[in-house]
Amino acid sequence: MKVVLATLNAKYIHTSLALRCLKAYCGDEFDIDIAEYTIKDPAMNIVSDLFVRKPDVVGFSCYIWNIEETIIVIDMLRKIMPEVKIVLGGPEVSYDVEFWMDRLRDIDFIVVGEGEETFHHLLTEIREGTNKYHMVFGVAYRKLLKDGTVEIRVNPGRPKLDLAKLPSPHRFEEDLPRLGSRVVYFETSRGCPFSCQFCLSSIEVGVRYFDIERTKSDILYLIAQGAKLIKFVDRTFNIKRDYALEMFKFLIENHQGCVFQFEITADIMRPEVLDYLAEHAPPGVFRFEIGVQSTNDPTNEAVQRRQNWTKLVRTVTKVKDSKKIDQHLDLIAGLPHEDYDTFRKTFNDVFALRPEELQLGFLKMLRGTGMRIDADKYGYKFQERAPYEMLSNDLLPFGDIVRIKRVEDVLEKYWNAHRMDHALLYLVERIFPSPFDFFQQFGDFWEGRGWQKIGHQLEDLFSRLWAFLQEGAGERRDAQSGLPWNPDVVMGLMKYDYFLNHNYKPRKVWWDFTMDKAVWNGWMQRLAERPEDVSAEFAALGLGEKELHKHAVIERLPFDLAAFLATGEVRTDADTLLIVLYGGTAKPHLLRLAKAEQSLA
Repeated sequence: MKVVLATLNAKYIHTSLALRCLKAYCGDEFDIDIAEYTIKDPAMNIVSDLFVRKPDVVGFSCYIWNIEETIIVIDMLRKIMPEVKIVLGGPEVSYDVEFWMDRLRDIDFIVVGEGEETFHHLLTEIREGTNKYHMVFGVAYRKLLKDGTVEIRVNPGRPKLDLAKLPSPHRFEEDLPRLGSRVVYFETSRGCPFSCQFCLSSIEVGVRYFDIERTKSDILYLIAQGAKLIKFVDRTFNIKRDYALEMFKFLIENHQGCVFQFEITADIMRPEVLDYLAEHAPPGVFRFEIGVQSTNDPTNEAVQRRQNWTKLVRTVTKVKDSKKIDQHLDLIAGLPHEDYDTFRKTFNDVFALRPEELQLGFLKMLRGTGMRIDADKYGYKFQERAPYEMLSNDLLPFGDIVRIKRVEDVLEKYWNAHRMDHALLYLVERIFPSPFDFFQQFGDFWEGRGWQKIGHQLEDLFSRLWAFLQEGAGERRDAQSGLPWNPDVVMGLMKYDYFLNHNYKPRKVWWDFTMDKAVWNGWMQRLAERPEDVSAEFAALGLGEKELHKHAVIERLPFDLAAFLATGEVRTDADTLLIVLYGGTAKPHLLRLAKAEQSLA
């Protein structure tokens, strides 16, 4: 009996841990292939590939991001392979099971919840042909009655598995050639200790751990075989202090350049763990994802989310100050008791922590969650099909949702992409009332120009920000000095950021380059003749004029950039000659100039 386990990943670089867990558990007894596609792949291509594999059973792993695309595939597959058994599993179909069985008449079974043992039992019954599906706990199926009608039956659930008895899903030889180019998903535990009502993890009570020695062995194997990024899918990696500390130590000692990403709960991170990471973690090896969601106390209470904001800030700040670990903080717009103004405060509270990435998402009314059950209580309207995103509630009308989506758009393009950090921080800290107000006003401007309908290159992002800043420029003031804002400072910081965004010398700039050619040539000559005036480091490079012409860009900025970078102070009593050298990276050098100085002579 040929079995194909399939899923549609969100991106090509993603891999399905669920399929590998099923194959590891069942593969010794059944002939199983894993077939991974993406939601962007044409359905015809997917069905054609499945068809040539000649399966007797096809199992699809279903999530909110792939269910609708998977349904299209199922519809086509049933038409060309009427005898194939189609099985669905995964979190998207593990709740409202009768709804899915009724909606999807082309499927035969749904595996509900934890699937390894259930799927193995189901395959056994299919192979034996006894049709004793009523014996397979954890399965929904169709029962043909004597009168010719079909009845949907949902069997009782199955007890939780003993994780120590599950085989490793990380030892398949066919995965080895692509380990270094794809994300490896890894679980050291199942379950979550918290009860957040918007999250499916809150439904499963308790946390179970895999054997730590097997976990370590699998990680060493993956690293040795070339894995570059391992994402731990544990809902709260640091729930047990001793366990987390042991794993952090193990990964630090054995990483060999592999990067590890964790979901952590920041307000329960113990100080001794933070101290250890600050001292021992290699820069760039760990990434933390932290779900903040909201800083509004009534909101957190309504969704049963316990969160100590003071301790969370302590953790995020200490991690950031260590400069060792990038942090990804999550927000959810549309939670109960949060209107536009309180969400603005939530956004500003979290942005003040300056995370490397701030993800602004919108509440999704997932099947099986308390939020979906209580939707009427808060006046929710939401999409009836996946991803079930909320459209409005009693405090946040659709118009406000649309506006916040504009914030999300420019936040992603500018802050999360880190294309112009120096300029953005200056703007949000000194020129606009708050970070949220900057992103909101810019997002409104962006959509008003229709830019959401067209593509963009790096130069476009800079020129569009500058176009936005010109509108109402005369009304803007510097919050620190109280004086009118200095657009030359912002322009200078944007130029600096632009040059830093290139690994090789840019062929063009997004502004009108005004330095006279003779002056430009004069600077190049002087830099070659007297490099020590820039710095000892610059002089040690020993660059001649020809090399400078080939590898350097220069720009004169009307303020002291070195002073600004060191202290944040804007000093206009001197200019800066910005020199950026390229050769695989951008290396800036700064020369402070008197206002009247035209050359190095």
